[in-house]
Amino acid sequence: MTFVIVGASLAGAKAAETLRAEGYDGPIVLIGEETERPYERPPLSKGYLLGKDPRDKAYVHGADWYREHSVDLRLGRRVTALDPVAKTVTLDGYEELSYDKLLLATGSRVRTLDVPGSDLAGVRYLRTITESDALLEQLRHAGRVVVVGAGWIGLETAAAARTHGAEVSVVEMDALPLRRVLGDEVATVFADLHRAHGVDFHFDAGVREFRGASGRLGSVVLADGTELPADLAVIGVGIRPNTELAEAAGLDVDNGVVVDAALRTSDPHVYACGDVANAENPLLGRRVRVEHWANALNGGKTAAKSMLGQEVVYDRVPYFFSDQYDLGMEYSGYAEPGGYDSVVFRGDVGAREFVSFWVREGRVLAGMNVDVWEVVDPIQALVRAGYAGKAVDVAKLADPGVPLGDLLG
Repeated sequence: MTFVIVGASLAGAKAAETLRAEGYDGPIVLIGEETERPYERPPLSKGYLLGKDPRDKAYVHGADWYREHSVDLRLGRRVTALDPVAKTVTLDGYEELSYDKLLLATGSRVRTLDVPGSDLAGVRYLRTITESDALLEQLRHAGRVVVVGAGWIGLETAAAARTHGAEVSVVEMDALPLRRVLGDEVATVFADLHRAHGVDFHFDAGVREFRGASGRLGSVVLADGTELPADLAVIGVGIRPNTELAEAAGLDVDNGVVVDAALRTSDPHVYACGDVANAENPLLGRRVRVEHWANALNGGKTAAKSMLGQEVVYDRVPYFFSDQYDLGMEYSGYAEPGGYDSVVFRGDVGAREFVSFWVREGRVLAGMNVDVWEVVDPIQALVRAGYAGKAVDVAKLADPGVPLGDLLG
């Protein structure tokens, strides 16, 4: 049998690694559009962008790993067609490759701003390692930086820019950073964190145009006419799944490639994982598409086992993390806007050392630890119990004197 993996990403690389670890010794072809071997994305907006971590730390495997494990790594190649009936993929419009099982780990791409001046030098996005290379070099010299979008990538980029000494303004269409993810109470913590480090926020604001001279950015003009001087603008307004290949092949697509709890698509020989997969999660009781590192890491492993015919269920608690200045956080669970009754805090919110819980009818839907460590396991246990219908004593949940592990009895 031949296993073909489309997407030389963290998810794709972990799938190849797991196939070998599980004893599969047949052909594995790993195809990627970029010329870089598979790498992880968190360092691109964290340690590497800060200039603290070496570039090589981002790579999933050493340069020789693929050859040593007989993985046919084809970089700089684009899959232009998928034929599920013939069980073939076409590379670069001309080379056909047959498969027995196929994994789509095609990931996502950035959403772009289509406004005047978006092609000026100095207007940048951050998704690939080469973009991070260029951005790091510019941050070392940029005096004034405007970040468009106050999501995780935007805030991490703003923190990196301030660390490099730039003046930073953040433009956000919502009333607070991360408000849709965290709600007003916790979003305020991150707004205050960045203000304390000198970041200037412009909320309820959009971008009308990027203005410059001689092809280079000079300012960012907001929808209300406010003009922000800028040597560099970084746009972080979200990502969208790369579903075009699946759509053209007739696979079920709905906010990503639709897969079941074993990461199987509507075709029995095609699987999908990572950013591109909208997966049935039995724990959450719904389909969900997760755009974070842990999903790529664990989804690739699970997809590989499923491709080998093992009985697997992908029911992990969604997890992500962020580092901004001297603050570190981890978030576990899934709480939709308007899907919870209250946010319960334990610890010192003012000192930014706390755990917050998103609670509905006493059930913990999600938890986030901020500069409080070694608590992810009990938080995830609370989330699993919450989605199973078990409520906890909310007063004890807020009491730092009650160990989290004791709340479930």
